Amino acid sequence: MSQHPVTIYPSREFKQNAREALKDGELRTSLRTAMDFLMNKRRSAFPDEDELQQLRKLGETIRQRCLAKLPSLLEQLEAQLTANGVKVHWAETTTEANQIIEELIASRQGKLVVKGKSMVSEETELNHHLEAKGITAVESDMGEYIVQMAGEKPTHIIMPAIHKTKAQIAKLFSENIPQTPYTEDVDELIQIGRNALRHLYMTADVGVSGVNFAVAETGTLCLVENEGNGRMCTTIPDMHIAITGIEKVVEKLSDVVPLYSLLTRSAIGQPITTYFNMISSPRKPGELDGPREVHLVLLDNGRSQAYADTQLRKTLQCIRCGACMNHCPVYTRIGGHAYGTTYPGPIGEIISPHLLGLENTADLPTASSLCGACGEVCPVKIPIPEMLMRLREESQRDANESVAHPLKGQGAARTTKETLAWRTWRGVMGKSRNYRLFGWTASHLRALTPVQQAGWTQNHVPMKPAPKTLHQLLKEREKH
Repeated sequence: MSQHPVTIYPSREFKQNAREALKDGELRTSLRTAMDFLMNKRRSAFPDEDELQQLRKLGETIRQRCLAKLPSLLEQLEAQLTANGVKVHWAETTTEANQIIEELIASRQGKLVVKGKSMVSEETELNHHLEAKGITAVESDMGEYIVQMAGEKPTHIIMPAIHKTKAQIAKLFSENIPQTPYTEDVDELIQIGRNALRHLYMTADVGVSGVNFAVAETGTLCLVENEGNGRMCTTIPDMHIAITGIEKVVEKLSDVVPLYSLLTRSAIGQPITTYFNMISSPRKPGELDGPREVHLVLLDNGRSQAYADTQLRKTLQCIRCGACMNHCPVYTRIGGHAYGTTYPGPIGEIISPHLLGLENTADLPTASSLCGACGEVCPVKIPIPEMLMRLREESQRDANESVAHPLKGQGAARTTKETLAWRTWRGVMGKSRNYRLFGWTASHLRALTPVQQAGWTQNHVPMKPAPKTLHQLLKEREKH
């Protein structure tokens, strides 16, 4: 599909990635335009503040109730899907998930796969795994199709190619799709992409999709989309494989209605999407279309770690709307690639440490100004700033300290230098005598303050102790 090797931005190099992204003026212009548009659209989608807050509270309640029952709901979902004729597979790791899907495709001697949008398949890097096995997987979501053609990964969980200008897309299409003239007309570009994809649906051996909600009560897989490509992927090929994280299960069909409303309005400001697919079984006798086999792969990949801790469990409430990214002052300046993870932005900062371990993501929880915008716009009220603070604490915790629910990579950001600095700080601030001595010394030696103060002086004037301490000023005031 792509003529370019996939560009990887390791999450361990987040700071360097961010610096490079900030130098890219074209990227910043694209992000600023897109994010302003999305924020305005979301605002107009929730004109009634009272209704918004009631809906957010309802969404939070539903997600927390479903997560509290997660083990039993997963069992119920499997039983109901199995009764409906859908085969359920469990994968603890991304490797297991890819292996399961590869074997299912091989059972049909499949060589061509069309994919609907699925961030979990990005998490497992399914396309690259299949490519290595001689199987071609083509993304059918227009944004995913563009980034796959460019040899990139999605930069946003809802709008994968939001960082691309129409000129960049026009160049990609003219260079990669045969007999395609260069045009920057957006309608023409969309039509070119659709025409290029259309015949693939008819010839693909297997269709792969994600899942937005998996309903335990009825054994229904719900898929939200706007382009119709998801319906094509899940209907035309003889085999449909859905893949999702274990946290996507909801208890009742009625739970989907408010979550669906929150998702579409928070994501791109739409009351509803063009397509809402509900898949409950393979094709039944007498039906004219639909896949003859339907499979669901349920992936853990670190989600159990978040689930085990009652505070961090709130991370799993996420319904993948991307609103936190659209409103994050960090994401809107550096884009998703700088994070080096499947899920960028605020939600990525709190879920990626569970998927990849803190040893690979130690800088991500610090990629926030803690302004609170992400928590305020989250449709299911995930307290993202609190989660960030907790992960910062865990990344600094002694790796050998025994805790109830240790996180993978605990203590990854802990350094001797910083540990010593905090111990010194505690010694100074813990006793009034030490604090007064420190203040007196600092004010008298203020002339020796260094001009360069690590990262602070990149954007600020150097910090300098005041000529007199607060205690001195108060004493002088009392005299007058």
